[in-house]
Amino acid sequence: MEIKHVAVVGSGLMGSGIAQVIATAGFSVNVFDSFPEALKKGKDAVEKSLARMVKAGKLNDEKTAEIMKRLQFTGDMKDAVRGTQLIVEAVPEIPDLKEKVFKDIEKFADKDAIFATNTSNIRITEIASVLKNPERLVGMHFFNPPAVMKLVEVIRGEKSSEENFQAVFNFSKQIGKEPIKVLKDTAGFVVNRISAPESLYFILLLENKVDSPQAIDAFAKSQALPMGPYELMDYVGIDTVLHSLEYYERTLSKDYGLAKIPAQMTKDNKLGVKTSEGFYKWVNGKAQIPSSEPSTKVQLMDVFALEINEATKLIEDGVATPADIEKGFCLGMNRPFGPVSVANGLSNREVKDKLNELYEKYRADVFKPSRSIEEGKLKEVMSGKVPDKKTDQATASTGSELINVVKTGKVARVELNNGKNNLLNSKLLNDLDRVINELNSQKDIFVVVIAGNGNVFSAGAELTEFIPSPIEFMEHSRRGERLFRKLSEMPKIVIAEMSGYVLGGGFELSLNCDIRVAHRECTIGFPETTIGLLPGWSGSQKLAKLIGQSRAAYLILTGERFTGERAMELGIVSKLFEKNELKEKTMEFAKDLSERVAPIAAALSKTLIYKGSEMSTDVGLDMESMAMGNVYSSKDFMEGISAFVQKRKPDYQNH
Repeated sequence: MEIKHVAVVGSGLMGSGIAQVIATAGFSVNVFDSFPEALKKGKDAVEKSLARMVKAGKLNDEKTAEIMKRLQFTGDMKDAVRGTQLIVEAVPEIPDLKEKVFKDIEKFADKDAIFATNTSNIRITEIASVLKNPERLVGMHFFNPPAVMKLVEVIRGEKSSEENFQAVFNFSKQIGKEPIKVLKDTAGFVVNRISAPESLYFILLLENKVDSPQAIDAFAKSQALPMGPYELMDYVGIDTVLHSLEYYERTLSKDYGLAKIPAQMTKDNKLGVKTSEGFYKWVNGKAQIPSSEPSTKVQLMDVFALEINEATKLIEDGVATPADIEKGFCLGMNRPFGPVSVANGLSNREVKDKLNELYEKYRADVFKPSRSIEEGKLKEVMSGKVPDKKTDQATASTGSELINVVKTGKVARVELNNGKNNLLNSKLLNDLDRVINELNSQKDIFVVVIAGNGNVFSAGAELTEFIPSPIEFMEHSRRGERLFRKLSEMPKIVIAEMSGYVLGGGFELSLNCDIRVAHRECTIGFPETTIGLLPGWSGSQKLAKLIGQSRAAYLILTGERFTGERAMELGIVSKLFEKNELKEKTMEFAKDLSERVAPIAAALSKTLIYKGSEMSTDVGLDMESMAMGNVYSSKDFMEGISAFVQKRKPDYQNH
């Protein structure tokens, strides 16, 4: 069933925001609320939000008018849901209220309409229990504010039909969101479930008088987190935090009842921003946080260990794949990396010891190591290999394939495939290493082209990737250097097809290729020194050898970006092609080389060129003469001479 017309039930902050998102994507939306004041407030909220987008240059007045025409606000439930294919409930997080609303929806909805709930914590199965046809209900959890946050958790209840589950997932993409699949119903789903133990932890810190809220928040912000835990609780609402903890106490673990402070604050009406006072005073929507030095009594590892622990439980139980957990947590928490990435940079022993330490301090069972961590299998579970798994739902890979390889004749085209900027992270480097090793041994491939899968070669390293220590960061650098060096050591001609952004690590990747081709407009450079880094994957050495110390020093020390045309003048690029013909012309060039140049001669020439720059001329000349002896005995040499004499194209066989 194609979704064309949607109803949103509840016009509060979330409901109005969801309606705006769907209408902006081009769909007609009926917005229902039983309270006229709430309905008006919801409409006003959409208009103000759109006005802000116009002011920011993201919309114009004409587009705004079109969006508002698609929105119909009504206090009549029957009129709201009739004729719609998808009905999204967005009323307050109160189980009884949600159940009552869905009973009413079911009375008036078309028989084929899909039901979705925007609940952030309550199990879908629990809400669906009041429906005559529970298979109609799917979780569709937007994050606040819906107009800004990209994540939608799509949750399969125990009785949700696969057809409806997939339809809501696809629709989430249609409205511009990045959905993840929650394959098994659990309280809190993915993001809130992972955050639940740390919410308990931060409250227990205060109850045990470990430090003040402002000192702990200052510590969190010093670790590049966008908001401290207590400021975030105030922003979300202390009553909301309380309701979540109470629900988790009923459905996940009695340990969540150890947190007493939220109940007292709710009783005192200190709910945070909504009452202008919580952990802090709030003025004009901003927390008035007393100045404080960052706490020295908490560690970032405390938070990381709790997040990793809960993530392993989700994978063990088949709730979500590692890839969706990582994606969901990064998008939902506005964090550069999630528990899967962090776990990959830590040992099982580090995480286990920290969890046991937290358990001993606070005696909360939810802090105890998960089964996988207890058994020393953290790496396995984070890669999707679940020990003694009870379900196959969580066995997917931690990520999609990041390298595309296409072989045509004697040419292999290797395309980086990691988003629009092809950022270089550990997973991509692992894939590239494997591909290089495989191609290295394939004697029927003479030329390798390294390129980006879209309009960008690579904008550099993924700087948000979690590296736990300076020593491991140093090894990360060495690993990249060794990997890129393999390209210059391959017994094949390697061409870098430079397009779009060729920055930082992407530029270093290209410098380790034998030949570089580009279009005039591409943007090249080493921006590292402008962000406190330096070219750490051989760039400082390769560029100086290629264009001389003076020019290399200028480009590295200034961080200046330059075009493909300038790269041609500097001697970095050997050929320029038109932008719209770059791929085609590069592959034609590669094909020509694969048919015209003897592979053994090319391989030995590469060794002489690169090794010769690292040794004396006498030693280099000795190596050259030995290489001449080797090619003289090859069958390709005889074929080359024969083809030259017979005035035909040679047929080299790499032997």
